[in-house]
Amino acid sequence: MSASFPGEGAFFQRRGPFSLADVKQAIGLPRDHGAEEAVEYEGVAPLHTATKRHISFLDNRRYLPLLKETHAGAIVVSRAFADSVPSDTVPLVCESPYLAWSRVARLFHPIVPSRSVRHPSAIIGQNVEIGENVEIGPFVTIGDGARIGDGCVIAGHVAIGAAVEIGAGCRIGSHVTVSHAILGERVVLYPGVRIGQDGFGFAVGPDGFETVPQLGRVLLGDGVEIGANSTIDRGSMKDTVIGGGSRIDNLVQIGHNVTLGRCCIVVAQAGISGSTELEDFVTVAAQAGLIGHIHIGEKARVGAQCGVMSDVEAGADVIGSPAMPFREFFRNVATLRKLSRKKPS
Repeated sequence: MSASFPGEGAFFQRRGPFSLADVKQAIGLPRDHGAEEAVEYEGVAPLHTATKRHISFLDNRRYLPLLKETHAGAIVVSRAFADSVPSDTVPLVCESPYLAWSRVARLFHPIVPSRSVRHPSAIIGQNVEIGENVEIGPFVTIGDGARIGDGCVIAGHVAIGAAVEIGAGCRIGSHVTVSHAILGERVVLYPGVRIGQDGFGFAVGPDGFETVPQLGRVLLGDGVEIGANSTIDRGSMKDTVIGGGSRIDNLVQIGHNVTLGRCCIVVAQAGISGSTELEDFVTVAAQAGLIGHIHIGEKARVGAQCGVMSDVEAGADVIGSPAMPFREFFRNVATLRKLSRKKPS
């Protein structure tokens, strides 16, 4: 079968075929043990290119015209769109279609496992503990006393500092540097990430600035993912902590002593200043800036380009600079528009 989307074959290897029963099991749908469950599918594809050998996906009303014309063999949809699925296509109806689609896509295109090879150009320090089935790419350097857990993949030109601990199943992208840090299991660092460098701490002396020693660490919980070219400073006298399951986008700056709770989201070009604390499930949108020493409550949401200069209550939605509740912000915008339209007396 030809590639079902750009890059397949060259960049993304495919497993399979898998039967409809296999697909249902991956999604978590109940089986009906009918004859159609033995039908095999060779991959996934978008609605407009899918064939009877593909599984496709829809979760957005604007693509309903494509759904009506698709030739996909099966399709992951919500109940709202189930009646629009063509009669010759198997509907896989789910409460969370995007989550189900993620599992189907991973079934056919799983993460490439470690090849368990060590490039001869890698430089390994003294007393380094390396677990089983670890892949180490070219020109990697690992400092004395570091620990690398089982099944890790470390790409080329990575620098891992002395005494750093990396848990099992981590994936470290090319040109990453990690120092003064302890990583949990299944942590992903995308290319160019910087973990554990000095925080932005200095005192003003009679002859200029004097650097204050940064004596803390960075602690990354299990399942954390850090996007390309993001930076996380180590703490000054305490640790910088990123809670388990948190996702940090590309080009994010997190200062020293910052604490993120579980499953926080920080989107591209956002910056969090030192000693700020985010509780669990906080979302910080793109280009937002948070000053230091403030507290953001659980499940709060900070809007794009927001300037947060004081504490935010749990569950609050804020936007603007200085940050204010969404409704108040848009009331102010509406008032300003009305005033600008008034004719001078």
